[in-house]
Amino acid sequence: MPAKANPRNHRNSPYVLDGWAAQLHRSAAGVLWRFRTELATITVVGAAFAALAHRMHLIPAAITLGGLVLVLVMLPWTRRFVIRRAWCVMSRHRIQKVCFETRMHTRSGRLPLVLRIHPTEVGERAVVWCRAGICFEDFEAHTGELAAACYAREARIERSKRWAQIVAVQIVRRDTLAARTVVAPDLAPAAVPQASDTTPITAA
Repeated sequence: MPAKANPRNHRNSPYVLDGWAAQLHRSAAGVLWRFRTELATITVVGAAFAALAHRMHLIPAAITLGGLVLVLVMLPWTRRFVIRRAWCVMSRHRIQKVCFETRMHTRSGRLPLVLRIHPTEVGERAVVWCRAGICFEDFEAHTGELAAACYAREARIERSKRWAQIVAVQIVRRDTLAARTVVAPDLAPAAVPQASDTTPITAA
């Protein structure tokens, strides 16, 4: 017996042409919120470069700032921090891209809002605000698309216990319980004694 089609999945929607009526609306505040990490990074780097250029020439200021960034990247803990934050930024944009491509937005074209995203032991965790017309079941029907877009193993959706409009998207990239050392399967089997090798024991 075939499984019942999920009406929340856009592939099973009987209104195929309904998506053409939606247009993406991007307000200035929404764009600033989506690119807040990039804008903050550019602002900090620009302010640091301006402060150094005020005390020295442009070329020495650029060399000093580049050397400082290189030293910070070479340190293990700062490198891990930068890599994890970069994955968070990338996942936030990819989640929004999935919402647009799968028509997981309102009829006016407004996408769900990623309130917060932070790294975890297995990947990233994003807290998403669902606008009117979007719910937990919409995200649950597109876990495959979310995992593929974020280059992850899988995506898990969690419902907020207090607010129905809050959804948590768990991006799983690695398995912390997986074995780190893999034993080669071509090891020689242990020698098993044959029947002829055994010496019969006789009673005294």
